[in-house]
Amino acid sequence: MYYVYLIRSQAATDQVYTGFTEDLRQRLLDHNAGKSVHTKKYLPWTLETYLAFSDRNQALDFERYIKTGSGIAFAKKRLRPSRTNSSKMQNLER
Repeated sequence: MYYVYLIRSQAATDQVYTGFTEDLRQRLLDHNAGKSVHTKKYLPWTLETYLAFSDRNQALDFERYIKTGSGIAFAKKRLRPSRTNSSKMQNLER
């Protein structure tokens, strides 16, 4: 499988990164180990959303789309948990 993923910085919660990988677990470990130039500044990261594709080109096309203006808007509305809902869930878990 091929994965397009969104991760959020725990240190700077306004920082979100979108990427592509074939090994999602290892890629998240790499981000949190500071192995990515683009993400090491905002460690640690948590996985927010991922989508799995059986076709590599489809996954790469979707990753490119998510990094465009309309793709960012789509991800914000449809792929990222709202902070309001996250806060409500945390209150329910207490």
